[in-house]
Formats: sequence, C-alpha cells, structure tokens
Amino acid sequence: MRGAGSENPQTDEVLRPIFRAHKADQDPRWRSILLAIFWPGLEGLHHRKRYWDLDPEELWQTLNWCFLKTVCRIDVDLRPARLVQKVINDTAYRLHEDYRRRWDRMDWEVSTEPEVLIELAGGEEDLGYAEVNLRINQEAELRRLRQHLEAGRICETDFLLLVGTRVYGASVADYAKGAGLDYQAAKKRRQRAEAAIRRHEGAEGA
Repeated sequence: MRGAGSENPQTDEVLRPIFRAHKADQDPRWRSILLAIFWPGLEGLHHRKRYWDLDPEELWQTLNWCFLKTVCRIDVDLRPARLVQKVINDTAYRLHEDYRRRWDRMDWEVSTEPEVLIELAGGEEDLGYAEVNLRINQEAELRRLRQHLEAGRICETDFLLLVGTRVYGASVADYAKGAGLDYQAAKKRRQRAEAAIRRHEGAEGA
C-alpha cells in the first residue's frame, strides 16, 4: 500500500475486502488497520491544512474524527475503485465542513476589549469566560488522555471515544453512530477505559 499510488488497482484489491469485513462485523481493529494504512495520507492532509488551526493537536484530532466517520460510511459496492482517493477526498471534505462551521461561528463574534466587557458585565466575576476556560480544560484533558494512550493503558479506539464524548461532549449514541460502533459496546468500552484510568490514577495518589 505504501509503495503504490492512489490510482494503482492493487490498492483497491487490498482495501476492498477490509471495508467489506468492517461493514460486516464493525470490529474496531479494522479501523486501526485502516488508520495505519492511511497514516501517511492523513499526515500529508494535516500538513496541507495546518493553517486552519493554531493548535496542531486539535487539528489532528479533528482530522482523525473525520477519517473515522469516512471509513465507517464507505460502501465498496457503490465505489469499488479508487478507494484511496475516495477516503482522502471525503475526509478532507468533512474536515473542511467542520472548520467551516467553526469559522461561521467566529464571524458572529464581536471583538471587544476585556476592560469594556468587564464594565458592561458589571464586574469581573460576571464575565462569561466559559469558552476560554472550556478550551483550557479541553487541552488539559487531551494531554491527560494522551498520556494514558502512550502508556498503553487505553488503546487508540478508547482514546478517540473518550475525546469525542468526554472532551468534545458528543453523546455515546452519536459517537457510536458516527464511528460505526454498537451503542452498548461503545458504552461498555468507555466504562472499561475510564475504569483503567481511575485504577492507575488512584494507585498514583495512594
């Protein structure tokens, strides 16, 4: 796969049975395999779109989420050829749509000096710093979860599930649907992952 171009028919011969197997059993290990296969392409896409976000980790997590949504929707019966190009194009499209919504929200924001906001709000304690605090907390939680991922206490699938539901606030049902997971399986997976994290953090604090 790494040595062949996106138009090489041999790449379709490799990917087609993987996508069919994934569609049949929804085993998350297929998504790990696909992530490994497409990793260079995702890195290239991340580099090309690096100016979309000042935080490269945020961009990478969003890109991974868009990739997972893409591979969960591929139907090789509808698109039997040029699957590499289809996956990359659809991932790039979803990434753009995600950031377009963010940019649209930013267009509604009015830039105002902090001192003016404090005065308008009637005091510093009344100011709505929730968005800033949310971003700080999200970044801290992402670092914490990545440490557990890198230490092998949770896997990549668990990490993305926790990021999607705990950090970015998606419901388990919505995340499971987007990632092509069974709801109950996703719920139990999250419980096991969080239990593993609690055991480790509890042992450290003891």
